Amino acid sequence: MTQGSHSGCRARRIARFVLLAAISVLAACGDDKPPEPEAPAEVSVVRPSPESVSIAELLPGRVVAHRVAEIRPQVGGIVLTRLFDQGSEVAAGQPLFQLDPAVFAAEVDMAAAALSRAEASLTRARAQVERVEALLRTNAASRQAHDDAIAARAQAAADVAQSRAALERRRLDLGFATIRSPIAGRIDQALASEGALAVVGAASPLAVVQQIDRVYVDLRQPARRLDALRTLARSGGPESSAPVEILTGDGDAHAVAGRLLFSGIAVDPQTGEILLRVEVGNPDRALLPGLFVRARLPRALKPAALLVPLQAVQRDGNGIARIGIVDEAGKVARREVATGPEIDGRVVIESGLRAGERVIVEGQDRVQPGATVTALPWRPERLAATQAPR
Repeated sequence: MTQGSHSGCRARRIARFVLLAAISVLAACGDDKPPEPEAPAEVSVVRPSPESVSIAELLPGRVVAHRVAEIRPQVGGIVLTRLFDQGSEVAAGQPLFQLDPAVFAAEVDMAAAALSRAEASLTRARAQVERVEALLRTNAASRQAHDDAIAARAQAAADVAQSRAALERRRLDLGFATIRSPIAGRIDQALASEGALAVVGAASPLAVVQQIDRVYVDLRQPARRLDALRTLARSGGPESSAPVEILTGDGDAHAVAGRLLFSGIAVDPQTGEILLRVEVGNPDRALLPGLFVRARLPRALKPAALLVPLQAVQRDGNGIARIGIVDEAGKVARREVATGPEIDGRVVIESGLRAGERVIVEGQDRVQPGATVTALPWRPERLAATQAPR
């Protein structure tokens, strides 16, 4: 076979191979279907509407007893008996300690005897005046004798008054031998036992009684906010009488709300703070003096606030808050907003949002501005169910 014939055969084989490849490509292209468009992403949205909210501030505080009485002796003596159970409730005037009364009883007897002696002297002085006056009418006594008798009678009357006062004082001392509680409240442990010497003016008391059926919670607040709080209290609206909620250390709310008192009259020059006192009913004695608590203090009232869930607000590296909005055409837009305080898992939007707009709560990370989405109502109970412990 010649060289020309070999070249022709090779050319025909190449042509058949190219034709088969083209047929295969055309067959494969005929089997392809056009790609289907992707379904719009689903996002959860809320439509905030204006609502009246009370803006509160959570502040730490300490519980203080409503009244505190240190039990101290008014007379000195040996403690014979303790008349109360430690940690119990005591009434006003209830005996707490009994001192040895023997010395005070003897002094009462001595004072009574001195009063009897002074009264006898007064009786004799009065009789002497009557005799001198009778003699004076017959010129048998001098005017000087009459004046001396009257002066002696006055002196005897003064001695009687002094002795009577001394007797009353000794009786008071005898009464002070029984040490009583000046207020009603709960008494702490006894700081003196039987046989101890009770000394007037001692450094430590015998016991301490604290009235805790009502207590104070002392809070510290920057002085610059005091005027706003006073304006809120004088406004006369519902917010002016808003109760102060007390939270215990574990976050539980106290059964009785408190009432704000403006007791601070001086600003601490080192911290620039002023003391605010909240009066709280404590019928179950759950709040004990010295206990750390937190108080939810009303600060302002917003009659038409717009609130969105916290997770609806995202912040960039500069701390600028933004939210996602779904317009009427179903497209996503990013919008910068100004946020206010947080209230029970929601945040107040001060500006940048209109009532009724659809705000994305869940799904913001799956969409970009301008994307078309399917907006579904946000269900917070569904989120709570997914986060519940199993």
